[in-house]
Order: sequence, then structure tokens, then C-alpha cells
Amino acid sequence: MIRFLEPWWLLAIVPVLLLAGVYTWRQFRKRTYAMRFTNVDLLRTLAPKGLGWRKHISAVALLLSLLTLGAALARPSVDKEEPLERATVMLAIDVSLSMEADDVAPNRIEAAQEAAKAFVNELPPTYNLGLVSFAKAANVLVSPSKDRSEVLSAIDGLTLAEATATGEAVFTSLDAIRSVPADGADGAPPARIVLLSDGYRTSGRSIEDAATAASQANVPVSTIAFGTDTGVVDIRGALQRVPVDRLSLQQLAENTKGYFYEAASVSELKQVYEDMGSSIGHRVEPREVTQWYAGLALLLGLAAAGLSLIWTSRLP
Repeated sequence: MIRFLEPWWLLAIVPVLLLAGVYTWRQFRKRTYAMRFTNVDLLRTLAPKGLGWRKHISAVALLLSLLTLGAALARPSVDKEEPLERATVMLAIDVSLSMEADDVAPNRIEAAQEAAKAFVNELPPTYNLGLVSFAKAANVLVSPSKDRSEVLSAIDGLTLAEATATGEAVFTSLDAIRSVPADGADGAPPARIVLLSDGYRTSGRSIEDAATAASQANVPVSTIAFGTDTGVVDIRGALQRVPVDRLSLQQLAENTKGYFYEAASVSELKQVYEDMGSSIGHRVEPREVTQWYAGLALLLGLAAAGLSLIWTSRLP
């Protein structure tokens, strides 16, 4: 089906239609004048035999060429189905104040950022990737898409805040996964959550409720713990111990059939998505065919000129 991306340009056809109307009117007017000469037999002997219907072919070809050029201005296109991979990974990064502890060089948050960026660069480009940050609440910084640059930029721009809402990070990631369009495919997209944190939940819904929701959605949550049991951080001038809650992070991973890591290498992180599978939807994209119209207009213009030269020895 032909669609026009800029249909208002079809107004360029109007002058061509007017020209066609004038040409038709002139032909009927010539016929009227010809009928005034009543001695037809004498006219045949005086005037040479004309081109008959052939004289209109070059004119019609020229008009069709102009019509096609007018339509080309409107950027004609045809709908084309493009396959679209729906498999989705959500990165959830803890930005609580405890992530400023330097028991992991250079500190926990920078180590988490480096691990996250290594994962982004390793993830197959056909997969959707989104980013959630969480402290007292969880927020979607980047909705699932195939744009890696936006995710990398958001990771570099993370800022710390109070509290840790680990459960909310999982719930928010699940909501983002549900936002991935179906595009004609059946069911939810295959998905994974990768959660980077240093542990203890202090805000929001429980980790147990989050694990139940993730299991029901069939979305494994892999967790990466950053830090040691001796970590400390300066909060409002007072040093506070910020040990890592490995147990909660490990249980979250095990209860959702994900993986638990303490020091995640790129090769280890591949396990997160290796068995994810695929879900292909289709998105209809317009494919512009202006060049087809321009080519047809050129051929019609050449035909008009060629036939006119052959039959009348002049251009139309």
C-alpha cells in the first residue's frame, strides 16, 4: 500500500490537472472549428494525412511524467515489517550513601559503575536494555531500548541519596519490562534483572515480596554484591559501618533462579543472558520509494520527447 509521508505536497498535482484540462478543451475546440469547413472531400485533398490518435500519446506521456513528479514531492512510501527483538535486560544500581564506602577500590559506586558499563558493552546489541537507580525510591532512568549510549551516559551521571529500596528496584524493573511493546508477538518478552547493590534494605517493599513478584513474572534476578563487612562511610560527619547484606542478595537471586556474584567478571555476567532466549515482534516501518517515482517520471518524459521527435520532428 502506498502512503505519502508529506501528503500536502500532492497539491503540486493540481497545476498538472489544470494543464490536462486545458489540453483536452483545446482538442475539442479544434474539432469544432474543423467542422465549420463543410467540404470534407476537398479538405482531404488539400491537407496531408495527419497523425490521428498518435499525436496525443506524447502529450499524455508528458502529463503523466508531470503527475508522477508531483506525487514524488509528497515522499511516497510502502509499509515494510521489520523484525524486532523483544528480549530485555534491566540494570538496577544502588545509589544509597553507603555505596560511597571505599573498601572496594576506588569506592563501591565507582566499582559498580565500571561493572555495569562492562556489562552494557558485552550485551548483544539486539537486546533491549534499561536502567533503574534506587535509594529511598526506585526510578527508571532509561526505558528499555537498544540505545546503549543513553544507558552508559546515565550510569556515568548517577548521584547518591539516602536509604536503600532494594525491593522497589525489582518492582520498578518489572514494570519497565512490561512496557516493552508486544509488536504482534505472544506473551511477555524474555527478560532478566541485574541488580548491583551493597545490601541492607531500609525502605520500600520487602525483598521477599519482590522475589515472589519476579518469580511469578518468570524474570530471574541476578545480584552483584559490592563491599566488605568492614566498610564504613562518613554520613553527616559521623562514620557509620556499612557491611554488605550478602544473604539477602543471594536469596533474592536463588529464589528467582538468577545468579549471585560478589566480584562479577565480564565472563561471569554472560551467564545472566546466555539462556534468555528470544521473542521476535514486528514493527511496521515506512520505506520511502521516491526514487521509483522519479525514475518513472524520467522514463515517461523521455518517452514523450522521443515519440514527439519521431512523429513531428520537434519536442512536445
